Amino acid sequence: MKITKFVHSCLLVETPGRVALFDPGIFSAEALNPDGLARLDDIFITHEHPDHFSLELVKKLAQKFPHARITSTAPVVAQLAKVGIKASNDPPAGVSFFDSPHASKAPLMPVRPEELGIHYLSQLSHPGDSHQFKETKDILALPVTAPWGTSFKAISLACELKPKHVLPIHDWHWRDEARLMMYDRFEQVLGQQGITFHKLQTGQPIEVEP
Repeated sequence: MKITKFVHSCLLVETPGRVALFDPGIFSAEALNPDGLARLDDIFITHEHPDHFSLELVKKLAQKFPHARITSTAPVVAQLAKVGIKASNDPPAGVSFFDSPHASKAPLMPVRPEELGIHYLSQLSHPGDSHQFKETKDILALPVTAPWGTSFKAISLACELKPKHVLPIHDWHWRDEARLMMYDRFEQVLGQQGITFHKLQTGQPIEVEP
């Protein structure tokens, strides 16, 4: 499985028979050029917040890949329908949803959006914006920092759930120096638990064996 990060929570996941993109948000718009993608079968959007869902970027992706399946929550499906883009809130083949409620941001943002936790091909789990999920596949896309969460909670959750691999997501808020420092710390602590932490760099693919 080849995985490429495009800033924040956006992951391109490539297998020989299928290519999927997760959470193409506004922070990913400059790094992710649709013209640079040769294939795209699925687009998954965990929730409607703009750092996970850029309508303009999805329009560009849908224009180049009109047959790509788009899967998201009902509010995102409705937004896309208004601009003539078909999407569904039902999981396609090879995908299942898991309970991953969006973390509370009250009082800054008192309303929690509907959110999907996504298990992909029984190998990779993307929880969106949550540290409240209770399950994962072998590869976990883990939010490592957030206004609604902490790095301490993130690493504690990984130690509890024990995936084989951790992919850091939701880290736009860190400056580069802090990101490198925290990646080193995550690698050290999770390595002691037998978990491989991958120091993802934007646009640089890695190979992960579940």
